[in-house]
Amino acid sequence: MMTDPIADMLTRIRNAGQVGHRWADMPVSKMKIEVAKILKENHFVFDYKVLDDGRHGVLRVYLKYHDGKPVIRHLERVSSPGQRRYVGSQEIPRIRNGLGMAILSTSRGVLSDRSARDERVGGELLAYIW
Repeated sequence: MMTDPIADMLTRIRNAGQVGHRWADMPVSKMKIEVAKILKENHFVFDYKVLDDGRHGVLRVYLKYHDGKPVIRHLERVSSPGQRRYVGSQEIPRIRNGLGMAILSTSRGVLSDRSARDERVGGELLAYIW
C-alpha cells in the first residue's frame, strides 16, 4: 500500500534521471498530471502523456537532458502525509534565488511558486525542484 503517491512520483522521476532513462512511468492520478504539467511548463521535463494500460492508466513523463546530464538536478518532497507544510503567499520560499521552483497545492489548483505569488495565494508546499 502506497501512502504518499506524490513522493513515489518524484522518486521515480529522480531515479530515472540518475540512470539516464528517456521516460518514467507511474500510476496516473489527477494530482500527478497537474504536477507533470507544471514541470513541463517550466521546462524541467520534455513532455508527459497519459497511456491506457487497460486498468487504471499510466502517466509517462519524458525526461529532459542537457549535455548528457538530466535537467532536474534535485527533486525533494517537502510536505508529507504525516507532516503537512503550509505557507502563506508572503512566505513562499525562493528556491536557488529563482533558478529553482517550488510546487504548491492551492485553492486555485496546483501552481508553481511564481504563479502562486502572482495570484497572491498560499497553500501546501508539495516539492522543491532545481
